[in-house]
Amino acid sequence: MDPVNPLPAEFQASYDERDRYPQNLLQRSISTYPIALSRYLERLDKASDDLCERDVEKVDVCFRDLKTNDGAGEGLTWPSPECLSDGAYKLTKLADVSKRNIHSPTTLTQWLGVRQIGRGSSNQLLGVAKKDPKCRFIYIYGRNSRARLNITRSMLTEILTFHQVMPDILEFLLVYGLQSEPRDLSFSSFREQRCLKQSYGRSCISSLGRSGRQYQICYNLKGVTAKSKDPENPDFSIRPAAFYHKFDVVGGNALWIVVKGGLDVQERFKELTGNNARPEDKSFGDAIECFRSSLSAHLMFCRWSTEDWRAYIKWLEQVVDTEVSHISEAYDSKARKLMDTSQTKMALLAPTTGGYHYTIYTAADIQRFLIWQEKISESITVLESNIEVMKSLMRFYTKLDENQDFDLRSFCTDDIDEFCTQLYNMVNDFTLQISRAKALVKLTGDRGELIKQHRLERLNHNMEKEAILVRIVTIVTLIYLPATFVSTFFSTDIIKYQDSDSPKGTFSPIAMERWLQVTLPLTSLTLLVAYYGNKWADSKSRGRMLPTARVVSSRDQEESSSTGEFGHTGAGIGPTTPFMSTPARPTWVNRAWRPKSWRPRSIPLVPIKSTSFSPSQIV
Repeated sequence: MDPVNPLPAEFQASYDERDRYPQNLLQRSISTYPIALSRYLERLDKASDDLCERDVEKVDVCFRDLKTNDGAGEGLTWPSPECLSDGAYKLTKLADVSKRNIHSPTTLTQWLGVRQIGRGSSNQLLGVAKKDPKCRFIYIYGRNSRARLNITRSMLTEILTFHQVMPDILEFLLVYGLQSEPRDLSFSSFREQRCLKQSYGRSCISSLGRSGRQYQICYNLKGVTAKSKDPENPDFSIRPAAFYHKFDVVGGNALWIVVKGGLDVQERFKELTGNNARPEDKSFGDAIECFRSSLSAHLMFCRWSTEDWRAYIKWLEQVVDTEVSHISEAYDSKARKLMDTSQTKMALLAPTTGGYHYTIYTAADIQRFLIWQEKISESITVLESNIEVMKSLMRFYTKLDENQDFDLRSFCTDDIDEFCTQLYNMVNDFTLQISRAKALVKLTGDRGELIKQHRLERLNHNMEKEAILVRIVTIVTLIYLPATFVSTFFSTDIIKYQDSDSPKGTFSPIAMERWLQVTLPLTSLTLLVAYYGNKWADSKSRGRMLPTARVVSSRDQEESSSTGEFGHTGAGIGPTTPFMSTPARPTWVNRAWRPKSWRPRSIPLVPIKSTSFSPSQIV
């Protein structure tokens, strides 16, 4: 059985209080003051039910250790999955690559190598059976980005405490968990912690192979993935991933913790360090080789975030074209047959007069159109956040190369330069995709405004027809109103021209004559009053508009005269000469209100020909 090396008392105390992470961390910085750590713990307690799995049967955490036993890869044993009858584990020998899916807290403790070596006065005495591997990759995942992570809270805090992970990782972990809609999808950040000075060597843990001189970085990126393999309806979605990395600058030990929904990033890391990978990507012989391999892993994660964005933007362009020229029933049934761009242009820019076929858009169509516009804006935000994270990653390693306490700087300068060049190319690719998406946003905005103008024009046309009908009804009413009034008046008992006792109706010429004598003048008077009343109302409305226009025109003339042009408006000074800047032509409102007797009150002092001069000829 492998010998067990004791752990420092401070580390044992921190490990025993792992449920209080991050308050139990040994190394403190300016940003990890007690109040901040307490807030982190409160947030973790509040979100743990939705963040972590409560059923141990569903736990699945992927470990992949490279060059175990401090890079020797020999002589290290590990309990196999088969348990013996007495509950002990069968020991097997490890190779250069050790991998396992952890399904229980006990298995996790065994994999980390923590052993109980005795019992002290108050706590158990702990030791470890192995040192940290040269590269450890821990993959924490969920069924998708909106499901719980397949790890319990106790296992999560044990992993973070054992590796003394900086508390900033919780900012990235709390984005995940059970949720109906993506929570805080726009969150992006880059956190770092550097402990490179020689003084940090006092906090080394020799039993784990940790020198105490290290740097930690944590960041997140977002990639886009097609939900279905159907080329006609791929239906993309944006999915985040969080990456944590710690590197020991003395021993070269590297730690990776990746959190994501799904297993795709884990498969990429397997390919990066597998049998068919490049030697420089999986070499861990010394600290220099470990550092180069860590840069390759960063590039692999960044390349993952750049994939499929071109296809996603193209899909958004096609969807926008479809939504502008679609039929509502096709959208509701999720058919979404992608159409050509020319169909959209015909639907929007084709004539809308009689004899042409055109689409009438409803408010629901405009609402769906705005939804897609928001998705395009969301993609721009995500792309810009990825760019900022990559730039932060470049700045970190550039400053690391300039740090005098970084012992590997003289050996890895070329590797850092190549690393930054690769990141710069990815940033350029993202920038081009952002330009394309911004052009699409402008296009959707312009087309949306055109759709609204079409609807407004149609509404105005309908209102115009209704106004004509109302005017016709008004005229007819004015014509018949006097006759109706007179007929009603003559039917009363005030005036009688016929004997009501007669069984047969008799015609009364005098009644008809009196009716016409009253009705015709009254009708003419009514129409005349209506005509002049309408004319008076029109002149009144024009009188309110023209003075306002005249005031605006005078203000425009004052502004044009005070913009540094040649010529003045004072008394005794004539108009500007032909070689000077010509004032703006007066509008029809100015011409309408300009006095007819206006004449220039002065003339140029010298005769000037009607020739134009260039600015260089004016002295």
